[in-house]
Amino acid sequence: MVSARPGFGELLRTWRDRLSPLDAGFAVTGSRRAPGLRREELAQLASLSVDYLLRLEQGRAVNPSPQVVAALARALQLSRAERDQLYRSAGQLPPQDGTISDHVPAGIQRLTTRLGDIPIGVFTADWSLVWWNSMWTALHGDPAVIPAPERNLALALFGHGAACAAMRPIRSERGDEAFAASIVADLKDALTRYPTDARLNRLVQDLREGSPGFAHLWATATTAQHVTDRKTIIHPEVGELLLDCDVLLVPGADLYMVTYTAAATSPDAGKLELLRVTGGRAVHTGPVGTA
Repeated sequence: MVSARPGFGELLRTWRDRLSPLDAGFAVTGSRRAPGLRREELAQLASLSVDYLLRLEQGRAVNPSPQVVAALARALQLSRAERDQLYRSAGQLPPQDGTISDHVPAGIQRLTTRLGDIPIGVFTADWSLVWWNSMWTALHGDPAVIPAPERNLALALFGHGAACAAMRPIRSERGDEAFAASIVADLKDALTRYPTDARLNRLVQDLREGSPGFAHLWATATTAQHVTDRKTIIHPEVGELLLDCDVLLVPGADLYMVTYTAAATSPDAGKLELLRVTGGRAVHTGPVGTA
């Protein structure tokens, strides 16, 4: 591995200044010294510390990991060509053809931001969560607290690490086993399209060895992929929400967009609105410190 080239920090600053805060989901209030994102805003989007981002921009931190470069490329809403330039400036090889891409097109990011009343999460072909909006965080908890390599739905369902611990209780109307089987079927399908992808192969191998349930479904699961469902999510603040869960495919990007909605006049829609207002945090009606 070689050290990050001097252009890496300059690219970060240039592209940070270029990105409109509105397109990144931030409200513009008062005066801003620069037209683009503030450093703390980019750090938030990329799930990095402000100090680390500052050191990257100033060239005092070198050798950023591929995960960090990928997170910054997504947060900056770079094109594929710009993403590859950022990788090379960091001394990394850009993602190669035949591997699962974590790239989220800028238009998809703007869509998730502007549909701010709907929880939306964007997943790659191996069900790794790579982008989400604030309503997703309010409904499911903040994915940023989970290490990036573990933000994977299969790990949440079958693993024993941070993703599993953070996953809120969910019941599928189709049955929990049918839901789990559909995720396994998606991974089997992904493996036929990306047979040499190291991350996918490692994920499947680890789950087959560490989860009897996954191993059973891997041997028996049909091709019924996960596309739509009705799910009950048990939220720690608003209780149970019965929501329509739809999975939209992004042509040309091999991404899943997962959305949760409720009928406009239903009690569940009211609970979603409460989550939007509170960000999913507790609302205390008594003096501070009371339960």
